[in-house]
Amino acid sequence: MLRVSKLTDYGTVILARMALSPAATYSAASLAQQVTLPASTVSKLLKIMSRNGLLYSSRGKHGGYTLAKTPQEISLADVINALEGPVGLTECSRHSGLCQLESHCAIRQQWQGINGVIHKALQQVSLETLLRQPAQIEPSANIKEPSANIKEPSANNTKPSTDNREPSATNTELSTESEEYFDLKI
Repeated sequence: MLRVSKLTDYGTVILARMALSPAATYSAASLAQQVTLPASTVSKLLKIMSRNGLLYSSRGKHGGYTLAKTPQEISLADVINALEGPVGLTECSRHSGLCQLESHCAIRQQWQGINGVIHKALQQVSLETLLRQPAQIEPSANIKEPSANIKEPSANNTKPSTDNREPSATNTELSTESEEYFDLKI
């Protein structure tokens, strides 16, 4: 299941609340009350988001937190990256060298392509977009099944192999045009 963590969900709720008045300065206590989350959770998230460039923090009597960018400039990809690290569906989608199967994996490029499509979709959704009423984020009817990109083996490659080698790319040719899988309309 593809899912963001609770903290990322809560962080997005906090940022969306701040985006309603983007120039305002917020204390952790006031934000906790406004979004009905525990003050300790809000404080923790504000510190992490400040450390990762989504917020500015200031000390003192009139201190607090403000958005570091406009609501149009903060994407869901930015939020996820700040709170969870880079989007990565599989180990090889995040960083090379983390998976023991990487050197001989037949689907690594496909996972990386799918990961790129999801990252691109998340980059296209800003805090401003999240706050639009009525909601304007809809999956497109142009979503294609991944199996549509798998080509049937050619007639001259249908004979079963008698050796123990890995299947060749000619036995099952996969399209690397993974951006066809998802079309986000905003």
